[in-house]
Amino acid sequence: MPSRQRRSGEWGCLAPSRRCDTVPVDPSTTPGLVPLARIEAAREAIAGRLHRTPTHSSATAARIAGAAAGVSIADSRLYLKFEHLQKTGTFKPRATSNKLASLTDPERAAGIITVSAGNAAQAYAWAARDRGIRATVVMPLHAAPNRVEACRGYGAEVVLHGTAISETFAELERRREAAGLVLCHPFDDPEVIAGNGTLGLELLEDLPDVDVVVVAIGGGGLASGVATALKERRPGIRVWGVEPVASDAMTRGLAAGEPVRIEPASIADSLGAPYAGAWTLPICRHYLDGIVLLEDAEILAGVRFAAERLKQVLEPAGAAALAALLFGRVPLRDGDRVATILCGGNAVLDRYGQQLEAAAPLPGADR
Repeated sequence: MPSRQRRSGEWGCLAPSRRCDTVPVDPSTTPGLVPLARIEAAREAIAGRLHRTPTHSSATAARIAGAAAGVSIADSRLYLKFEHLQKTGTFKPRATSNKLASLTDPERAAGIITVSAGNAAQAYAWAARDRGIRATVVMPLHAAPNRVEACRGYGAEVVLHGTAISETFAELERRREAAGLVLCHPFDDPEVIAGNGTLGLELLEDLPDVDVVVVAIGGGGLASGVATALKERRPGIRVWGVEPVASDAMTRGLAAGEPVRIEPASIADSLGAPYAGAWTLPICRHYLDGIVLLEDAEILAGVRFAAERLKQVLEPAGAAALAALLFGRVPLRDGDRVATILCGGNAVLDRYGQQLEAAAPLPGADR
């Protein structure tokens, strides 16, 4: 894998005060790469059920990002895939709809269960209602009320449990075994990854000569799918991932060579996976050109820029990849055509003003 950039210079387990241990991998499965054909099949499986989200561009974002990176960006535009306008407000219905399409009739009859701080829960709740399947979503006690109510509005049974996401995962396992429900993972599943890859296919259709694509990473389901689609169609594209410093499960997993459990602590809670998965970790290692880490205040600068200059409301996770470009953290070359994915818009409005106030200043934003 090409060299990766991070602020401390090396991969490793940061912040010893945070829990950091390896995650057992199920020996009954053999994780590997997800072929392009599977992503193309996913596109057929979800056709007509989701929005085809637009790709827009920003000259101001290109100016700030180019100046921060010390390069001239092609077309004087930064291209933005508006996936926050997808159903349920994030990219995740691509994954959940494809996952549910792959279930057998007995599995659909049994009902499904998933775990999430909000966005995957909403997407599974929506997809289950869309396909007539009973859904249970297990969410941490601190889950935003608007996301909890959205899940209930889609018809799912909501279980609130755990102050740490690891406790929430444990409750999922208990309920799955007790009720015989089918586990639908929020990110570490080949059908989930394939569904997310459909976003990459769309982006290539909108911008066939793109050079660099930047994508946020939580558990890695989005980055895995998008990077696979892009690199298999056009191997020369560089794909960079972005993680919060305080929720860096993929960075740690790549350093360790296996999934590593953490207690995520970033304000970008939708990127707060407790580990990078047995599927997503090797795919990201194979396809990503690198990962950069951002502090929360830098991520919030992306939220603020989106509100002030793009007139778009994003949650912190949805602005992380944009923020990495605005701060010049992603290596760019003169003349690169650059795109990023605005992957989530489920902002918690009663915290939104505080988040805007907490944003770090952008370099050159006043020029």
